[in-house]
Order: sequence, then C-alpha cells, then structure tokens
Amino acid sequence: MRFENPFQIFKNPFVIEDLLVFDNATLQRLLSSEGFHLTIEDVAHSLYGTSKPVIAHIACNLPLEQRAYFQSLLQHPLTETEVKAARQRILDNLFWELIYWKAPELYDELTDGEQLHPGIFQQLESDVRDKVVLDAAAGTGRVTFECLRHRAELIYAVDPAPGLLHLLSQKLASASDTNRVIIRRGCFEQLPLENDSVDISLSCSAFSSKAGRGGERGLAEFWRVTKVGGKIILIWPNPYDYDWLVKHGFRYVTFPLHQEAYVRFRSLESALRCLQLFYADNRAAAHYILERQQPEVPFSLLGFEQPHDYCWLTVKK
Repeated sequence: MRFENPFQIFKNPFVIEDLLVFDNATLQRLLSSEGFHLTIEDVAHSLYGTSKPVIAHIACNLPLEQRAYFQSLLQHPLTETEVKAARQRILDNLFWELIYWKAPELYDELTDGEQLHPGIFQQLESDVRDKVVLDAAAGTGRVTFECLRHRAELIYAVDPAPGLLHLLSQKLASASDTNRVIIRRGCFEQLPLENDSVDISLSCSAFSSKAGRGGERGLAEFWRVTKVGGKIILIWPNPYDYDWLVKHGFRYVTFPLHQEAYVRFRSLESALRCLQLFYADNRAAAHYILERQQPEVPFSLLGFEQPHDYCWLTVKK
C-alpha cells in the first residue's frame, strides 16, 4: 500500500457502483475516518440515481448519527453536473482503496518496479535477522520478501485488502522457504496480533499520521504488539509527516542517491498500462518509454525519488 504522491495524477476507471466491493467493516472505516475526506453530503449526492443495493450498502455502514441526515440528503434534487462532481470526489478519494480491492494485480505491477534503495535493508539486516517481524500494510509482499531474504525468523504479513493478500499468498506458494510467513487480514488501527508478540514492526509507504491511515491509533497498535526493546520502523515515510514522527520520537535514516534510479516495469506493455492509469497526465514518461522501447523510466521523470529513507524508534514501556 502507499500514501498519496502529489505528482501522481491518476486516471480513475471506477464507477460509484464499485463501492459494493468493500465489506461492511472496511466501508465503516472509510466512511467514519476523516483521513479519507468523505463528506456526508458528497456521499449522498454521489448516490443520486444509482441502484438501491449501493444506497443500502452505504446507508447501513454510516455512523448512526449520520443516517437520518443522509436519508434527507437523498431527497434533494440535483443537477447532473452536481452528481458527477460529487462522484468524482468520492471515487478520487477512494482511488487507492478501490485499486487494492478491485485491481490488486495493477498495484502489484506498479510497486514491483519501484525498488527500494539497497542500503535500507543492508542496514536493517541486523534488526530483522532471526527476529519475529510484523509487516503492516504488507500489500503484495515487497517488504515481506525482503525480510525473508534477510533471514527473519517469522513474518506476520498483515493487510486489510483480500485481493492483495491473495496475490501475496500466490507468490509465497511459488517461492521456497516461505513457511516463515503468516498472512493475516487487518488494518493499522486493529492489528490481529497479541500484545508484545513481535520484535520488529515494519511498514513501507503506507503509514500516515492521518486518521484511518494509521495515525495515533495505528501508532498505539504498533507499541502494543512490539516487545520492549524492539523497534517500530517506517520505510519510505510520508514526507508531510516529518514533524509528527519526530514529535513521537522517531529518528530518520537517509541514504544518498549517487546516480539516477529507475522504475523498472515487468514489460513494455506493463509499463504503458501503469503509466496510463497511475500517471495519466505524464506524457513525458510515456514518450520516454516509447522512444527507447524499454520498460524503465527514471524516478525523477515520475516526480519523486527512489525510496531511500526510513525512520525508527525503540519501544519503551
């Protein structure tokens, strides 16, 4: 999983009926969290003219105190332009969640090419080796497999999206020595682990200070499941969270970028597919790949740097 990249202008392929993909627990989390910026007015307006099953699915998962107001909003007459604008706001705010649930294979294609700076796990090897590790928001296993390569004793790969965990399970089935990975479904705010059950809690490019994407509740969960003397490590942290993380005691480690790094997609077709969806307005990147007929593009041309930092703190209770 990942936090938003302000340079990443995606082409949203979803429709409002796609909200049916979310189960009740996930939809409740999305609708009740300020981190997803879903106003009750936009939610109601986006459903104007849609099917009864979609409306019912949303209505039964709203906070109780919002349901009467929601029903009243559904009765307001709206123009086609107003409905379209509300739907766009809802779908754009839920773009990544919809990718995780409806198109996890596309997310896997995208992240497969975004290799972490090799210095990160070279330095973290002593923290991971022979340890019990949590990979929170594991996605399709970018960090899980790094932990395997660096000889973690046991890895809990936790993610809320069933599709991502299914892909991770498929990858593990075709790899060797993967009995050290335990897959569990869960989110930052409710990790499916016992107190003091891991030596290291890791997350890559997903944890944020925002409610619903980690925040204070998620950080408290990391503290709960991590043993005294263990570490909480956030790889590729959100740069907008720097002050929040420092305030909570995190220290930063950054590795220098001595040369241009590249996002390397699986194939030319995969590269163009990912650029068309995730970087729809970046014509320069598509031109770069087509001109060279190679499935790679500089990170800088996509508007960000290769992941080359992490932050950490030692758990004290």
